[in-house]
Amino acid sequence: MGVTRSREARNYFDSTQGRAAVFSLRPTFREKKDLAGILLRPKSASWDGLGPKKCLASLPTCPHGGRLRRRWMNQTMAPSGERLIDLCAIWDAGVYLPSAACNRASSGVARKRLNEAEKLSSVQEAQLKRLEVTRPRVLGSRERGQVPRMARQPPPPWVHAAFLLCLLSLGGAIEIPMDLTQPPTITKQSVKDHIVDPRDNILIECEAKGNPAPSFHWTRNSRFFNIAKDPRVSMRRRSGTLVIDFRSGGRPEEYEGEYQCFARNKFGTALSNRIRLQVSKSPLWPKENLDPVVVQEGAPLTLQCNPPPGLPSPVIFWMSSSMEPITQDKRVSQGHNGDLYFSNVMLQDMQTDYSCNARFHFTHTIQQKNPFTLKVLTNHPYNDSSLRNHPDMYSARGVAERTPSFMYPQGTASSQMVLRGMDLLLECIASGVPTPDIAWYKKGGDLPSDKAKFENFNKALRITNVSEEDSGEYFCLASNKMGSIRHTISVRVKAAPYWLDEPKNLILAPGEDGRLVCRANGNPKPTVQWMVNGEPLQSAPPNPNREVAGDTIIFRDTQISSRAVYQCNTSNEHGYLLANAFVSVLDVPPRMLSPRNQLIRVILYNRTRLDCPFFGSPIPTLRWFKNGQGSNLDGGNYHVYENGSLEIKMIRKEDQGIYTCVATNILGKAENQVRLEVKDPTRIYRMPEDQVAKRGTTVQLECRVKHDPSLKLTVSWLKDDEPLYIGNRMKKEDDSLTIFGVAERDQGSYTCVASTELDQDLAKAYLTVLGRPDRPRDLELTDLAERSVRLTWIPGDANNSPITDYVVQFEEDQFQPGVWHDHSKYPGSVNSAVLRLSPYVNYQFRVIAINEVGSSHPSLPSERYRTSGAPPESNPGDVKGEGTRKNNMEITWTPMNATSAFGPNLRYIVKWRRRETREAWNNVTVWGSRYVVGQTPVYVPYEIRVQAENDFGKGPEPESVIGYSGEDYPRAAPTEVKVRVMNSTAISLQWNRVYSDTVQGQLREYRAYYWRESSLLKNLWVSQKRQQASFPGDRLRGMVSRLFPYSNYKLEMVVVNGRGDGPRSETKEFTTPEGVPSAPRRFRVRQPNLETINLEWDHPEHPNGIMIGYTLKYVAFNGTKVGKQIVENFSPNQTKFTVQRTDPVSRYRFTLSARTQVGSGEAVTEESPAPPNEATPTAAYTNNQADIATQGWFIGLMCAIALLVLILLIVCFIKRSRGGKYPVREKKDVPLGPEDPKEEDGSFDYSDEDNKPLQGSQTSLDGTIKQQESDDSLVDYGEGGEGQFNEDGSFIGQYTVKKDKEETEGNESSEATSPVNAIYSLA
Repeated sequence: MGVTRSREARNYFDSTQGRAAVFSLRPTFREKKDLAGILLRPKSASWDGLGPKKCLASLPTCPHGGRLRRRWMNQTMAPSGERLIDLCAIWDAGVYLPSAACNRASSGVARKRLNEAEKLSSVQEAQLKRLEVTRPRVLGSRERGQVPRMARQPPPPWVHAAFLLCLLSLGGAIEIPMDLTQPPTITKQSVKDHIVDPRDNILIECEAKGNPAPSFHWTRNSRFFNIAKDPRVSMRRRSGTLVIDFRSGGRPEEYEGEYQCFARNKFGTALSNRIRLQVSKSPLWPKENLDPVVVQEGAPLTLQCNPPPGLPSPVIFWMSSSMEPITQDKRVSQGHNGDLYFSNVMLQDMQTDYSCNARFHFTHTIQQKNPFTLKVLTNHPYNDSSLRNHPDMYSARGVAERTPSFMYPQGTASSQMVLRGMDLLLECIASGVPTPDIAWYKKGGDLPSDKAKFENFNKALRITNVSEEDSGEYFCLASNKMGSIRHTISVRVKAAPYWLDEPKNLILAPGEDGRLVCRANGNPKPTVQWMVNGEPLQSAPPNPNREVAGDTIIFRDTQISSRAVYQCNTSNEHGYLLANAFVSVLDVPPRMLSPRNQLIRVILYNRTRLDCPFFGSPIPTLRWFKNGQGSNLDGGNYHVYENGSLEIKMIRKEDQGIYTCVATNILGKAENQVRLEVKDPTRIYRMPEDQVAKRGTTVQLECRVKHDPSLKLTVSWLKDDEPLYIGNRMKKEDDSLTIFGVAERDQGSYTCVASTELDQDLAKAYLTVLGRPDRPRDLELTDLAERSVRLTWIPGDANNSPITDYVVQFEEDQFQPGVWHDHSKYPGSVNSAVLRLSPYVNYQFRVIAINEVGSSHPSLPSERYRTSGAPPESNPGDVKGEGTRKNNMEITWTPMNATSAFGPNLRYIVKWRRRETREAWNNVTVWGSRYVVGQTPVYVPYEIRVQAENDFGKGPEPESVIGYSGEDYPRAAPTEVKVRVMNSTAISLQWNRVYSDTVQGQLREYRAYYWRESSLLKNLWVSQKRQQASFPGDRLRGMVSRLFPYSNYKLEMVVVNGRGDGPRSETKEFTTPEGVPSAPRRFRVRQPNLETINLEWDHPEHPNGIMIGYTLKYVAFNGTKVGKQIVENFSPNQTKFTVQRTDPVSRYRFTLSARTQVGSGEAVTEESPAPPNEATPTAAYTNNQADIATQGWFIGLMCAIALLVLILLIVCFIKRSRGGKYPVREKKDVPLGPEDPKEEDGSFDYSDEDNKPLQGSQTSLDGTIKQQESDDSLVDYGEGGEGQFNEDGSFIGQYTVKKDKEETEGNESSEATSPVNAIYSLA
C-alpha cells in the first residue's frame, strides 16, 4: 500500500488548500523526490492515536528546543534493526531544506528572527520556536508598545510540502518499487457517504496499484454487482472507477445503495470502504396560506421555518418578500433550527414581512416560503423615532417589563450527545423585557478557551473538535434587570472508531518474523474483525505460520506462500474503520531509490541531513563515507539515523565534498554518492527602519543585502505579509523601496525578503501614516427636551494623528432640505454634547472629526428630532428701503432661516410711513423677502418696519429703519469750472457746488469727462477716446493726472446721483506743455564680428514733444570689472550706430534714451552678446586671437591649401605639355558665347580670359558683400592683371594681396583675400 495519510496529515494538507502545487519542490529537494527510503518505518511504530501536538509533547527535544518525533508501539518490542523516523523542524534561520532537521546556526553566527507563525496551521505552530527582538515603536503607531523589529517569513510552499511528507511518514507504510511483484493496494476511493447531483452522471471512484496490475469488481448492497448487464454502467480502463451514464435516460435514485470495490491479483485482494451512494434532494416547499400573526407589543414570538427535508440539509436564512435581509441583533435572531425568534416584539417589527429561505447546495437553488405578516397591538400607536433611543424605551411605550424565560430549549435542563472530533453547538434563546443577556458556564471548570467561541449574539456556544474531556454539564444564564434564569445542558461525548495503531504493509524476507497490529478506540469500545483477501479470517485456509491474538496477527518463519492482503474492520454503533495491509515475502538485494550523484547545496553553519533512500529484503544496513575515506561517518559533527539518513549538525566549509552511502544485506550491496556544496548565508545588513509619515510625503525604506555570489539574489517586498504590488507611486530598487505621495492605505508592515535558491533573510519595518480621521459612527440622541438634546457618537480611528476638534452639523427638511449647516464645535476629547435647539425644526445631525492632517468624512446622519413650535423671538435683519424707479421704493430684508422661524407659515408684516409726517402706518403681510411701495415722491425718506409672524404668534416689535424712495436724474451742472495746468501730465480743477434740490437724490460724486483732441506734433494720430475722473462726495476741487504732454484736451463736468449723470457743464479746452519722450522702441544689438557691434532702434511711440536727439551711454565690462562710460549724442533722425570694439573679450552694456527740450526720457538697456567661448579663460582667448598662426588646426589648413595648389600646377603642366590645349566644355558651368575663341577641334586656348570671375560673393572683414570675386583664379594672386608662366607652365607669381581692379582696369572691383584674412573672415 502506498503512503497513507493520517487524519492529522490530511488536516494539514487541507490547511494548505490541497493544491498539487504544494509538492512543487525546490531543485535541491526535487532531486530526492523518491521518498521510499525516508519513509521506512519500524515495524511496530505508530501514532498511538495521538495528534501531532500530543505526540510532540512526550518526545525528546532537539538541541534548540524542537521535538524529535520518535514513538514506539512497545519499547520492549523495538528490535535493534528498527528504523527511526526523524521529523524535527525542517526549517530555521536562513535555510529551508526538508533534510535540515532541527537546523539552527550556532549562537555566535545566527541571528534572532521572529517566525511569523500566525498564518501557519496548528501543526506547524507546534514546531516553530518563536524568537523575538523587540524595541519600542515610534510614537503614533496604531499598535503601541513593543513590536517585532525583524521577522522571518513563513516558509515557502515547498517547505510546507516537505513538512507534509514528514507527517505522512508517521502514518505511512513501506513502499515497494513497482517493478517488484506485490499485492494490490487501494490508492483512491470515494468517500463513505457519497452524495451526488441528480443532474450529473454518477462517478464512484476506486483505483489501485499492484504487480501484476489488479482487476476490479464491485458489490452492491453486499451482493455481486454485474456491470455487464447494465448498459448505463461502465468501468474506466485500468481502473475500478464506476461511471453511471444517464444521458440516454434513467433515474439516479434507482442506483442508490452501498457499494464496495475489490482489487485483485494473484497475490491477494484489497477492499475499498463501503460507499453509501445517495442522490441529492431539494424538495419544494409545501404550499400554505399564512394568516397574519397578531402579537402584543413586548410579547415573545417565534416564526417557524420548517424547511423541507433535503439531502444535504439546506442553509436557512430570513429575508423580506422584497429580498431585503432581516436585521438581526440580540432581540431578533435566527436559531440553529432555522426559526426566527423575537425576545420581545416592538412596533417597528411590523414594518416588513418575514420569509424563510432555503438554499440547497447541489442544485444552487433558493426556495422561499410564503411570508409572515405581523400585526403588533400597542398602547402607543405612533412609531415616534425619538423614543427608540429613550433611556427607558419600553416604559415610554407602555410595555411592561418581564423576567427572562427560555424560548429554546424549553425547561430548565436538557441533554445532548456529540461525536468526538465534531463540533458541539449549544444554544439558548430567551425572551424578556428588556432583552436578556446570555452568558455561558461549565460546571466544575472553565470553558475551553482555545476551542470555544460564542455565536449569534452570545446565544450559541460552539466548541470545535470535541474530545472526551469536553463532556460534562454546561449551563446558560439569561438575565435582565428584572431577574435571571438558567438552563443546564448535559453533554455526552461518544466516539466513532479512531486509530491508535493502523495496520501497515509488512515486507519480510523468507524465514523472518513479523506482526500486523490493528488497534482502535471509540465509545463504545469498537470490535475488531480480521479478513484476508476480502474473506473472514475464520473461513480462510489455515496457515501454520500465522497466529491471531485479538488485535494482532503474528507471523513466524514466513514463506513465499504467506503473501496476502489482510483487512482489519473495527466498528461500533457510530461508524467503522477499514484498513488494508499486505504481507509481502521478498528476497531482494539492496537497491538505491534516488538518482545517482546528486548535488546538494546547503548554507554555512546550518544543520542538514543527507538522505539515501534504499530498499532491500532483508532490510539492508547503511554506512556513510566521505571523499572515499575508509572510516564510517558517525559521531562528533555527524549522526547516522537508523533509516540511513546522515545528519551534519553544523555545516562548515570543510564539510564540503563527496559523500558515499553503502547499503548491504546478505544478498549483496548497493551504493550512491552525494556531492555537498557549502554556500554563504544571505543576510540583510542594512534593514528598513520604522517610519512615521504624513499623507502626500515621500518615504524610502532601505534594504541592503549580502549573499553568496554564486547564487542568484532576488529582493522582494511584502506588505502586511502579502506580496506588495509595485504601482505608479512606488519605485523598487536593488537596495530600497520608495513610496511617493504616501496615502492612508500605505500604512502597515513592510517586509524586505532577500532570497536565493537555498535560503532567505528578511527584515520588517512599520510605516505609520498620519491621515485624516475616520468618520464618527453610531450617533445617538438622548435626553430629549423642548430646546435641547444630547448627541453622543463613537469616535472613528484617529489614523495616528490625535483628533483635535469635532464639528456638529445639522440639516432641516423644511426651508433648505439637504443643506448642512454648522451647529457647534467641541474639543477632540469629547464624544457627547448637549445641543441647544430652536423651536419647530425637524433636526438631523452629523459629526465631522478634525486632526492636524485634515477633516474626516461626515458621519452618517442621526435620526430626526422635531422640536415644538413657538412665536418668533427675532425679526428679519438687513432691512432696507431703496427706490428702483423714481416713483417707488423697494423694501427688502434677509429672510429668517429654519432655526429662527419657530413655527409653521412664517410670514412678515411690513409697515412704512413718510418720515416726520406723523401719518398713519401703511402695512401689508408678505411671504417673501421684498415688497415694492408705488407712487412715491422723488427721494423722500420713509420709516420702515418688518416684523416676523408664524401660526404661534408675532415676533417682538421691530425698530424703525430709514429708507428712501427712488431718485431722478440731477437737473443742474457744476458752474464756474476752472482749469489750471500743473505740468505736462496733470491739471487741477475747481467748480461751484450745485443746489441740493437739483440733485434729486443722493449726491454720489462730481465727475469730469475729458478727451485728447489732438497733438501739437504734425501728422501724429491720437485717440480721442473719452476718459473720466471721479470726485466722490460734495467736493469743490480735484486733480486729473496721466495726461499726454504736448496735446490739446477738452473737458466737461457733471453731477452724479444714484440714478445717473446730470446735464454737462460748459466745455473747457486746455493744452499740456512739452514733456520727455517715451523709450526708443525695438532697441537691437548685433555683433557681426569681433571688431564691431551694430546698434539699431526705432523712434519712441510717444515723442511728447519735439525731439532734439538721442543719447547713448555704453560701458565695457568683464565679470566684475567695469570700464569707463562713453556717451554719444545723435540727431533725432539717426537710428543706427556702429561701435568699434577696443577689447575683443569684454562685453558691452548700452543705455539709449531720446531727448526733447525738456530733457531725456525713459531709457532702454541692452547688452552685447556673449562670445561663444566665454567659459574659457580670457588669456587663452586672447592668445588664440593673437597667435593664430601657431595653432595646429591653422597649420594643417595651410598645408592642405598648398597641396591643392601643387596638384593644380601639376595638372596644368601636364595639359600644357600635350599642346597647350584641352577641352573645357564639360568643365565650365556657363554656356559658350559667340565671342569665345574656338578652335576647329572644339578646344580653347588657355589664356587669361578663361579666368573670368565666377558669379558669387564673399563676406569681407567689415561684413560688406563684394560681388563677382573669383574663388579659384590664379591671376588673383599675382601683382598684374594677368598671370605669368614659364615655358614649362610653372607659376611665377607671388602670394600677395590682390590690388583693387579699379587701379588697373578702372572698371569692376574684384578683390581676393589672403588665406590669413580668409580665416579671420570665417571667424
